[in-house]
Amino acid sequence: MSNADIVIAALRSGYERLAELVTNFDDDALAGPSAAAEWDIAQVLSHLGSGAEIMTNTIQLTLDGKPAAGSDFNQNVWARWDSSSRQEQAAGFLVWNEKLTTLFESLSDDQRENLRIELGYLPAPADVATVARMRLSELTYHSWDVRSASDPGATLDADAVPQMFQSTLDLSWISKPANLNGERAVLTVTTTDPATEFSLRLDDPVSIDPTPADDADGSLTLPAESWLRLIAGRLAPDHTPATLELTGPITLATLRQVFPGY
Repeated sequence: MSNADIVIAALRSGYERLAELVTNFDDDALAGPSAAAEWDIAQVLSHLGSGAEIMTNTIQLTLDGKPAAGSDFNQNVWARWDSSSRQEQAAGFLVWNEKLTTLFESLSDDQRENLRIELGYLPAPADVATVARMRLSELTYHSWDVRSASDPGATLDADAVPQMFQSTLDLSWISKPANLNGERAVLTVTTTDPATEFSLRLDDPVSIDPTPADDADGSLTLPAESWLRLIAGRLAPDHTPATLELTGPITLATLRQVFPGY
């Protein structure tokens, strides 16, 4: 399987896992709080559904050899979804995520390898694996936002975690080094499922070195999915695994402040 094949397969399994829940949500469930700040369950589904509609349009325009849509298209999509009822948002999530997943699955081997998609906010058109991985990350985090509302032990979809790890080397846009309050440290991070080891440099900017540092001040050991939730602001005390171990001068509370979420 190619890189794109693996990501697309993870998109399918992640979508179906969430869809199984969504089909059984009543009005009260959709109005309930999610783990995404200030969003109820229906608003999370609306975010995922509108994003799927926009990405489907973007990919289809590329396949048709047409220029990317203007910003008005996105604004109109968001406005329509925002004005929809909770049940309409849930139903639309199912429709558009199925369309997007099916579109990815319909791409030929040549397209999966050579197609380049203009997203409008990257410096250059991206390949299918990159675009699918971006969608996978969004789907996986927000799926957790929905599931964890009723399941404190919820974890990120296992099929998605190895793929999401490939997009976490740049922490500059999600970290808040000012929240270190002058503290500086290097932590050796060791993850399980999959097993990885790297250095987290808590400085300004916060950064990752792909190899363990000789000058480490401490260590952080945790499941890989928990690391991904930590840097996305989704490792609150009631969602932290008992297996997490942290040594050195930096507390877990400080790490949560450095990675407040987005």
